[in-house]
Amino acid sequence: MKVQLLQTLRWWPCLIGLLSIVPPPPVSAASAASAPAQPVVEAEDEVYRFDPPNNGSGPLWCSGSTCLVRSGDAVLASGVETLKKVQPLNNVRWTLWKRETSGWELQLADPTGRTREPSPLAVLGDGRLLLSANPTLTAPDKRNGPARPEILQFNVSHPKEPCKTLRPEWDGSPAFTEHSYRTFAADGPGRAAILFQNVGYTHAEWSLFSSDGHTCAHGRLVWPWGAEYDKPQPIRVCYPTAMLKGRAVHFCGVSDIIEPYAKWRDCKFKITNQHWDYDFRRLFYTWSDDVATGKFHDWVEIASRDKTCGWIKPCDLWLDEAGTVHLLWAERSLDARLRKEFFPDAKLTYALCYARVRRGKVVSRQAIVEGGEELSGEMCQWGRFQVAPGGRLFVVGYVNGRDAKGKALDENRVWEISRDGSVGRTMRIPLKYPLTCYFTATVRGGSAPSTTLDLLGTTAAASNVLRYARVRLW
Repeated sequence: MKVQLLQTLRWWPCLIGLLSIVPPPPVSAASAASAPAQPVVEAEDEVYRFDPPNNGSGPLWCSGSTCLVRSGDAVLASGVETLKKVQPLNNVRWTLWKRETSGWELQLADPTGRTREPSPLAVLGDGRLLLSANPTLTAPDKRNGPARPEILQFNVSHPKEPCKTLRPEWDGSPAFTEHSYRTFAADGPGRAAILFQNVGYTHAEWSLFSSDGHTCAHGRLVWPWGAEYDKPQPIRVCYPTAMLKGRAVHFCGVSDIIEPYAKWRDCKFKITNQHWDYDFRRLFYTWSDDVATGKFHDWVEIASRDKTCGWIKPCDLWLDEAGTVHLLWAERSLDARLRKEFFPDAKLTYALCYARVRRGKVVSRQAIVEGGEELSGEMCQWGRFQVAPGGRLFVVGYVNGRDAKGKALDENRVWEISRDGSVGRTMRIPLKYPLTCYFTATVRGGSAPSTTLDLLGTTAAASNVLRYARVRLW
């Protein structure tokens, strides 16, 4: 009896490790539609570590896209590796990781290319894995210069096998550089993908890939016009979130131009001694009913902190079956450095904001978490959507600051969004290592709706370590 017990105990750690790899059985349709949410942490892993590239980018720089996908039981992530003795800006290469029964294992690393930014992923319903790469065309001793966008196609089940290179088609010969500001999205069931990549301060080029892996349409998305600025100019839109569904495309990003108001620009120069400072404070949205036509609707300004020199960061976007667009963003009310001189009566606040949009009209808007002066001590400056089967929608956010008792906060939370747009109760995700900024296995990257929440990100304590967490929503 003792011998049997000892043998059982000896295998127990292996069993626990195996359970952390194998996902739970599928949830029934009835349960997915009605079960009350209660997040349960099933796994937390370290994926990889990296050295800061000091090139203005990092592994979460493409936050509007995703570097994490799920295809059935397979979970894969892309990463960055800083190349030693290579000067910035093009001093990193992409890496590809897969979660095996023994943990995260490196599958491949770019054998020849150099780049500046991380490489977003997408997965298609037939098991194809797509990686957006932007290798530089410059010599190793050149700081910056032209780049060549490409899509690398892998097999989810055998990612170590040689990949296929897909060449996007463009209008003419765009002057792409290492500063791509690109977004990559996929329609998993439709087996199609779209790549947007910025060209200067005027527009983004886009290329649509059909189910056979060939470019079936391409064109330009021209930026909105800033007629109200001291010097009227295009408003470059960056860090976008985009969703592809059939031939429909929805696109939302933030203004990213050098400070357009001379009075604020001069004041900032006195503080930083730099002639440039970017704005990041106007949230713009547009859409195309059929992107193959090349036509997009007029830009809609969803939110703005332009009057008090605030800050906005796009977080996520989702198009539901009824045609409603759900938008998520973080914002700060003002630039505290300028308050005394320009808006002394304004309050400094922080919020994670949510809005629903139909045909370009905002039908509802609210703050999910709001803190700051004369409010709570809570701050939430990052969040993502999680779409569950049956169209249930959740928001996953990171909250820091202080609670009502003055205790420091460092936690991830989840809220369910009801059909009418109301926000449900707050649920804490009991992670041992809360993630401050993260990717999810989003439907915008081709992953299927799921009751399993996959996260890839960094913690407040270790910004050079990429960690993974798997959470069962109920």
